[in-house]
Amino acid sequence: MTTPPIEFDLKPSASPLSDAERDAVLAAPGFGRHFTDHMVTLRWTKGRGWHDGQLTPYAPFQLDPANKTLHYGQSIFEGLKAYRQPDGSIGVFRPDANARRFQDSARRMAMPELPVETFVEAIEVLLAQDAAWVPPHGGEESLYLRPFLFATEDGLGINEPAGSYLFVLIASPAGAYFPRGVKPVSVWLSKEYVRAAPGGTGAAKFAGNYAASFLAQAEAVDHGCDQVVWLDAVERRWVEEMGGMNLYFVRGSGEDATIVTPELTGTLLAGITRDSLLTIAADLGYATGEIRISIEDWERECAEGSLTETFACGTAAVITPVGSVKSSGAAWTIGDGEPGPITLRLREALLAVQQGKAADPHGWMHRVG
Repeated sequence: MTTPPIEFDLKPSASPLSDAERDAVLAAPGFGRHFTDHMVTLRWTKGRGWHDGQLTPYAPFQLDPANKTLHYGQSIFEGLKAYRQPDGSIGVFRPDANARRFQDSARRMAMPELPVETFVEAIEVLLAQDAAWVPPHGGEESLYLRPFLFATEDGLGINEPAGSYLFVLIASPAGAYFPRGVKPVSVWLSKEYVRAAPGGTGAAKFAGNYAASFLAQAEAVDHGCDQVVWLDAVERRWVEEMGGMNLYFVRGSGEDATIVTPELTGTLLAGITRDSLLTIAADLGYATGEIRISIEDWERECAEGSLTETFACGTAAVITPVGSVKSSGAAWTIGDGEPGPITLRLREALLAVQQGKAADPHGWMHRVG
């Protein structure tokens, strides 16, 4: 069904936080702990399509106990960031790419696809109202945007997808992910649990994927590690992701280094940061590749010194260095266990674009205001 242009009805809060209260939050926002004054909602109903776009005060939902999302998990989400630019405007990093991935996730979960232009317009509407919540230019602080979609139909039948859905956009100020400097993490190779299987939901940003990861993450912590690394579901030897982040490997050093990441097989999430770093690495003159890498290759190449750096990437942390690896039968260190120079160079280059400190040759920053 073709979606007509959406008119968002603006109903701003009569009692937003005062400037002093908001500034106190922005001084130490953490991540995902505080939320802006407003949210954007949009409904979809079978036979009618998208309708009733609204900006309203941030508030709880009221759900029927038989809500289908609570029972059958039809829920997807995205995550992206808005940064204050040097001229005081707001730049949102690649919202069109997130919008297309949101459509991909919806398609896999038999949910309605929100048009890209409507996804972006919802962000513009929220930021126009809550612009003061975007932290000032100069640091790594940002406003994290969380669009999500879930079923609102009530009933326990499972013969077909729900007939109604609610799209919601909320925002949360986010502090620097590494306030004490970029620190490497240790990882645990999970051989008992898998994140996704061929033909499953691994390529979708589906809420259930994250619930299924908690047990393996707890296992990693039990073994003294910070994060879990997922392996393929069939052979349990091909490296896929770290927690909810994509992985990268650096072979060699200096200008001759090659930067590679596990190829997208349908079981990995097509990360926006992952895709951006492939482009930035090439812009900086590095050779890049999308490959399959086994845990045996990872360990052997680290021992030989040919694999010099490993890092994970995602919206929240941008880039997280990986310093050491542990499994049920082995343990090894990557390089000297500290963040590598190429890892830090890529991180700095991406942040510079996001923060408006460097040129944006690929047109990634969507300006608002």
